[in-house]
Amino acid sequence: MNSTTGAAEIARAVGNGDTTARAVVIAALARIEANNGRVNAFTDVTSARAMARAEAVDAEVRAGKALPLAGVPFAVKNLFDLKGVTTRAGSRINRDNAPAFADAVLVGRLEAAGAVCVGALNMDEYASGFTGENAHDGAVHNPHGLDHMTGGSSAGPAAAVAAGMVPLSLGSDTNGSIRVPASLCGVFGLKPTFGRLSRSGTFPFVADFDHVGPLARSVEDLALSYDVLQGFDGDDPALVRRPLEAVAGRLARGAAGLRLAIADGSLGGEGEVREMMETVARRLEIGRRIGLPEVQAARAAAYLISMSQGAALHATRLRTRVADFDPEVRDRLLAGALLPAGWVERAQKFRRWFRDQMLELFNGVDAILVPSTPMRAPKLGQKTALFGGVEMPIRPNLGLFTQPFSFVGLPVVAAPIAIDGHALPLGLQIVAAPWREDTALRIARQLETLGLAKAPVARGFAEEG
Repeated sequence: MNSTTGAAEIARAVGNGDTTARAVVIAALARIEANNGRVNAFTDVTSARAMARAEAVDAEVRAGKALPLAGVPFAVKNLFDLKGVTTRAGSRINRDNAPAFADAVLVGRLEAAGAVCVGALNMDEYASGFTGENAHDGAVHNPHGLDHMTGGSSAGPAAAVAAGMVPLSLGSDTNGSIRVPASLCGVFGLKPTFGRLSRSGTFPFVADFDHVGPLARSVEDLALSYDVLQGFDGDDPALVRRPLEAVAGRLARGAAGLRLAIADGSLGGEGEVREMMETVARRLEIGRRIGLPEVQAARAAAYLISMSQGAALHATRLRTRVADFDPEVRDRLLAGALLPAGWVERAQKFRRWFRDQMLELFNGVDAILVPSTPMRAPKLGQKTALFGGVEMPIRPNLGLFTQPFSFVGLPVVAAPIAIDGHALPLGLQIVAAPWREDTALRIARQLETLGLAKAPVARGFAEEG
């Protein structure tokens, strides 16, 4: 087992007795120790916990228990509760809190399937950012170019997978926080339908938009983890009771029989992003282009609701410890506190209209393909870039193409596209109708089969053998 070995392969090897969870976890901890100084993905490494869990997994395997993720190391964005670890959510303020008394629900589900948690991962403060530059824990460095951004806010989860430190991670996505870093770091990510996976035991940001989901280096690993993460949880008021949906065994169907379209107009991208989309359309033989309704208004409405709800969540902290915030996060939240209530109400009304319009589109197509980001990873510290020929701030606009879909809770797979050999990845979003994660994953698998979607370990991090 090495840095390029995926979760499914590890689980098969441990389950067959070809290796042990203990050996796999020891190797993962060694990679973290060797590489985290360059990447800064981990804020907490839970070595003792991981070794104890690995020993327990090996005992369960010897007893004949079938574990779909036997011995698979994983790590979580540090807004997921880990028993005995303080849930910082990327902030200075939260590190004064007591350690969590229990694991987040999804952490428990992964470990019940045999996976082994090895730590918590760096992120933008309070999940409010798209760059992965944390003012308190330091910036996360993109493994494909260490002087470049990872994207955020699930910066550590994407970087840890891209660098081969773990094959699987958990992140959260409010306006694009799984999809942006997945694409800039060249890994796969899943933002499920809003209400599909439990958020219990995670630090919130925007109740109306917060999603949680996995990141991995292959579609099989993404689907395998998604299968075990499902299940009802009455402690998350947004969760919808749905039948459990095993997807991993159905990936071989690929995109056969599915009606696909490429987003046109303002979400079509430009330059090399548009070229990427044209290549994908040609290889998948997609002839249809589809315009999306009022997407710029959707972004504006998403920002209004995000900043208003974020400001309300952090109202006490803003009153009592305003100097302890990252200044950029602080200023956005303070602006959110000043928003007129009427604006937010209009944004919510528009959201309902926009959702109806998007659902109408899915009467004629099964999935829409859209770029994930308007550019490759910018340099760390870079403040502006050209967007549509106009110099604009990077921090809010890396989510230019992601916000309209989390705004109405649609399931999306982010897939890294390997077509030009460039060191810095590009990616696309596969957007499906509500509750059709299987559709998005099947299309991602088709792209993988064609050699278009690929998530190699970044150069300088791969191991031999």
